[in-house]
Amino acid sequence: MFVQLLAATGVLAVLTMVPGPDMAVVTRRALASGRQDGLRTVGGISAGLLIWGALTVVGLAAVLAASATAYSVVKLAGAVYLCFLGVQALLQSRAGRSETPVAGAPVPAGNPWRTGLVSNVFNPKVAVFYTGLLPTLAPSGLPPHLGMTLLVLVHTALTLGWLGGYVLVLAKARAFFGRPGVRRAMDRVTGVVLIGFGVKVAASQP
Repeated sequence: MFVQLLAATGVLAVLTMVPGPDMAVVTRRALASGRQDGLRTVGGISAGLLIWGALTVVGLAAVLAASATAYSVVKLAGAVYLCFLGVQALLQSRAGRSETPVAGAPVPAGNPWRTGLVSNVFNPKVAVFYTGLLPTLAPSGLPPHLGMTLLVLVHTALTLGWLGGYVLVLAKARAFFGRPGVRRAMDRVTGVVLIGFGVKVAASQP
C-alpha cells in the first residue's frame, strides 16, 4: 500500500506542477498585490480542491462529469470568470501607464481567497480529473472512500506547497516585476493567458 501511495503522490505532484488556470490566477494576484494576497489566493484554490474532493467522495462530482448539461453550465461559468479576470488584467495594464512605484500599484478588485475559490470551483476539469483518475490511483489496501479522501488531501497539500512556494518566489522578485514597464507587460501577458484558459475551458469536453 505504501508503494502505491508513493506512486500516486508522484503522479499527483507532476500534475500539480503543470501550468494551468490556477497558476495564472495566482501569478496575477501575487504580482499585483503581494505575497499575502497571493497566499490567500492559494488558500482559496486549495479550498476549492477540498470541495471537489468532498463531492467526489459522495459521488456528486461523477454526476457532473457524466451530465453534459451540468458540465456545460459549470464550464461556461468558469470560462466567463477567467475571461473576466483576464480583461481586468488588460484594463489594469492600461490604467497603470504612469510611473507609479510598486507600493502604489493598483490592486485587483475582489477578495483574493474568493478569487482562488471561484476560479477552482468553476473548473469542471477538476471533477473529471478526480472522478476519472483518482480511483485508479487509490491504494488497494484501503476502502475506496478512504483511499480517495487520502489522495484528495495529498493533492491539496501538494497544491498548497507548490503554489505557496511559487508565490514566495514571485514575492522575492516583486521589486523587479513592480517596475512600471515590466508590470504593464506582465498584466498583458497574464491577461491574455487567463482569457486563453477561459476559451480553452469553454471549448473543453468531459
